[in-house]
Amino acid sequence: MANKVYNFSAGPSVLPEQALKEASAACIDYANSGISILSMSHRSKPIGDMFAETEQFLRDLMGIPENYDIVFLGGGCSLLFCMVPMNLLGQNETADYTDTGVWAGKALKEAKQFGNVNVACSTKADVYNHIDKNLQMSDNAKYLHITGNNTIYGTEWHNFPKPKSGYLVCDMSSDFLARKVNVSDFGMIYGGAQKNISCAGVTVSIIRKGLLGTVDRKIPTMLNFQTHIDGANMFNTPPVFAVYVMNRTLKWLKDIGGIDAIEKINREKAALLYGALDASKVFVGTAAKEDRSMMNVPFVFNKEVVSAEKNDELAKEFLDFAKARGLQQLKGHRSVGGFRASIYNAMPIEGVQALVDCLGDFEKKVLG
Repeated sequence: MANKVYNFSAGPSVLPEQALKEASAACIDYANSGISILSMSHRSKPIGDMFAETEQFLRDLMGIPENYDIVFLGGGCSLLFCMVPMNLLGQNETADYTDTGVWAGKALKEAKQFGNVNVACSTKADVYNHIDKNLQMSDNAKYLHITGNNTIYGTEWHNFPKPKSGYLVCDMSSDFLARKVNVSDFGMIYGGAQKNISCAGVTVSIIRKGLLGTVDRKIPTMLNFQTHIDGANMFNTPPVFAVYVMNRTLKWLKDIGGIDAIEKINREKAALLYGALDASKVFVGTAAKEDRSMMNVPFVFNKEVVSAEKNDELAKEFLDFAKARGLQQLKGHRSVGGFRASIYNAMPIEGVQALVDCLGDFEKKVLG
């Protein structure tokens, strides 16, 4: 019998089996209509009801207050990197940005096109292996932008910083719904869904009322958040299927006990894997312990045990060893190498235990 496959991809990533089965069935017949959800009009009542239910699931799970709007858009988080400052930052205004990883750096780069950007902290010189919490913020910043979790380097803000002025904006692409957050502490939360809550193709933006419409530039219609708020996410044809996958994933999360339940599971998974890495003689984690991510765990060979000359050959051997056990997508990001296990919400603890067992067995093989 073949091993069960565990998908440790950083995104698009593992999704709940329950959600996948329901989404698969909807591709043939949605809501007993005899029509596939892929070919059903977004103006139809079943789709309108599904969007409303998805928003309510999100509000209930995250405790989103009524004075926040929710926008579902295509374009990926990379598009939101420019939409956020385009909508929030005036040409002569300043925003504080934290540079804690590749995606944080991309958001920062886009913001410079629309206003003044103050880099409140940067750990780029240290290959983003930790988060500098000693922020050098502006006195008059419109907002402070952070990236909640850094997928490539495996660091995470465990305590969210407070802006010196203005409000907090957070890219939560890779830790959406992974832990409890107080939405009222943020002016805006946004991110791509393909890490934790859906397949690729949709983004989520949660925006406090009153923040939009404060810049004097002309914003293209489709890039204006207010367009989609006023159009109830139906201004143009939205990414219906990706929203439905989100709907089913949120329902799964609600069924297992919500954010409190999944946060407990996520902390157990992370503790299990980091514990194994800390005890290992062959593998070592790369992120500073105090900033370790619950979602993404990068690790490399211990240089004192595996020489640089043997690293590449042994890395291939380990990936093959893991794949033979059904453990896939463990190769590290091309910019940093090594290995990375992404253990998002839908990764069961059994998958993490299988990886821990694999690390131990490979270590015995290396050490003899």
